[in-house]
Amino acid sequence: MSDATHNNTTTTTTTRDRGGNGGLAFIVGVLVVVVAVLGYVIFAGGVPVATGDGGADLNITVQGDGGGAPAAEVSGGGDK
Repeated sequence: MSDATHNNTTTTTTTRDRGGNGGLAFIVGVLVVVVAVLGYVIFAGGVPVATGDGGADLNITVQGDGGGAPAAEVSGGGDK
């Protein structure tokens, strides 16, 4: 009787993809910059905060020599 010999060879190749995260790194970098700018604006007082009373008072004085333009005549809406 003949003996059957079976040689089974299995080769396993494992690859790891280590690239392709450039887009994610860019997005995370942009988010870090945005948070840093917002933190600076909030804590350094870069943006004025409105108060509940409408802000500071503003007084305007206009001075002239009294020789202004003549007053316009008002029409009474009469017949034309």
